[in-house]
Amino acid sequence: MNIDIEVNNKVIRARKGDTILEALRENGIQIPTLCRLEDFTPTGACRLCAVEVEGKDRLIPACSYPVEEWMRIKTHSQRVIEARKMIVELLLSNHPDDCLYCERNGNCELQRLAQELDIRERRISGKKNKAKLDLSSPGLIHDPAKCVLCGRCVRICEENQSVATLDFISKGNYTSIGTAMQKDINFSNCIQCGQCIMVCPTGALHEKSYFDSIQQAINKEDVTVVAQYSASVVVSLAEEFNVRPGKDLTGVINAALRKIGFDKVFDSTFGADLYAVEQAAELSERLDKEENMPMLSSSCPAWIKYVEQAHPELIPYLSTVKSPEQITGSLVKKYCVDSKDKNQNDIFSIAIVPCPAKKFEAQRQEMTSKGIADVDAVMTTRELAKLIKLYGVDIYSIEPEEADQPFAKNTSAGMLSAALGGTAEAVMRTMHFNITGKDIPSTKISKLRGTKNFKQTKIKMGDFQLNIAAVSPLNSIEEIIKEINKGKSTYHYIEVMACPGGCVNGGGQPFYRDEKMIKNRTKSIHSIDDKSSLRLAHKNQAVKEFYEQYFGKPNSEEAKRVLHTNYAERKVLL
Repeated sequence: MNIDIEVNNKVIRARKGDTILEALRENGIQIPTLCRLEDFTPTGACRLCAVEVEGKDRLIPACSYPVEEWMRIKTHSQRVIEARKMIVELLLSNHPDDCLYCERNGNCELQRLAQELDIRERRISGKKNKAKLDLSSPGLIHDPAKCVLCGRCVRICEENQSVATLDFISKGNYTSIGTAMQKDINFSNCIQCGQCIMVCPTGALHEKSYFDSIQQAINKEDVTVVAQYSASVVVSLAEEFNVRPGKDLTGVINAALRKIGFDKVFDSTFGADLYAVEQAAELSERLDKEENMPMLSSSCPAWIKYVEQAHPELIPYLSTVKSPEQITGSLVKKYCVDSKDKNQNDIFSIAIVPCPAKKFEAQRQEMTSKGIADVDAVMTTRELAKLIKLYGVDIYSIEPEEADQPFAKNTSAGMLSAALGGTAEAVMRTMHFNITGKDIPSTKISKLRGTKNFKQTKIKMGDFQLNIAAVSPLNSIEEIIKEINKGKSTYHYIEVMACPGGCVNGGGQPFYRDEKMIKNRTKSIHSIDDKSSLRLAHKNQAVKEFYEQYFGKPNSEEAKRVLHTNYAERKVLL
């Protein structure tokens, strides 16, 4: 039911039951917010969305107040503007004056609000925060001095990710946000997914950079510096350079990395093809033995850490196949870079990925060989953009180039791993061949596509009918976990991604204000697959050659030694 309300002396239509903020945005009227998260219940904590409503003595928070018929509202009266300005000035009163050095300089919501409200001097002086900078985590940094107590990180971690690492501590002037018992993040139950970074309006939470070690390696003549990049990076990097969202920059990334000084540039999609082939073989083995079902995907390190610490009873159900990036890292150091003349210490391997959880994954003991990490350093998509700008590479003028062999020609099945449902789709294509000896009639599995956070389908394969699901974020998996623990799950394979929508929405991807950008990234991934002539991981000729030369067959003892890993219960403070 629609009703009429008056806004700034003009009558507009609004849906009964909507909040004032929703009604205003539906009619193209923007007002600032700081604590609000899309699709979450409003808290009205920051009060920046306050508006003047006729008949009300106080300003009303637009995010949490419902519209009423013939309500008269003023969104930018002098009283409202002064109130908003005062709120921002109070937030700035004890904020560190280090914008020039801040990770979020130029992309900070507090900075933007100050500009929009024309705040050009400090009228209120407060005592500066002297909070401890938390550098303990391999994936992210917590700088409480820059926190504005909006509570976004608390809500996303608890309500979306079901982890609840962060919470409000103390009260009044001493209120802060931190972990259980105020321990460092590395000692908490943080899964390093980085979703808190994506919603933080300031630089209070940001990814941990390894730029110094990367630059040192590039400048060493006796070190071979190798880069690999994930599928989701090639369709999201464009946004950092104001290029059409979702544009495939694979060739440009190859050329840019070589100009920066990387000796070899590899595409992690090859690792994703191997991942699909190995998981299909592992699933076939479990079906034959009728044990540890359903099989749970293992490509998301945040999901793996969540299982290890919150649901260790699920560890036997996890696939043991390494993530595509770690598979590629293993192959690079063992087989692909002058292995006869160089030892692994002479190779510096860098993975360019969509999330900080991959930084945590790279330093896991299980991801080392004889004490040497398979991946030495990890960069996010945002960091790649900074590196390209730092070295003065003009991506608008460089000619696209191919990745280095043997990873130059890959299938689009590996590309699908960037979006939720894509890994399951790639595995099922190979699974169908394993069971029937024939390629799947239709490579496109429509029910595993789209932007929903829960997808499921049933696929007939010979005498089997496999029940498949793809789930994100982690709060969506809880009911399925209960079914597994009760022995009532009907699924055979479940793909789980910690971030909503999968890696296209990872915590290291470009910041965005519009959900359409995520849809564009997903659409681009699916478009690449639809146009590809090679869509089956097991048809990748380079993959076949690797098996012939090194592993023999999928899930062999040698394949398990190099491409698989193990997990163990992780004790953390909850």
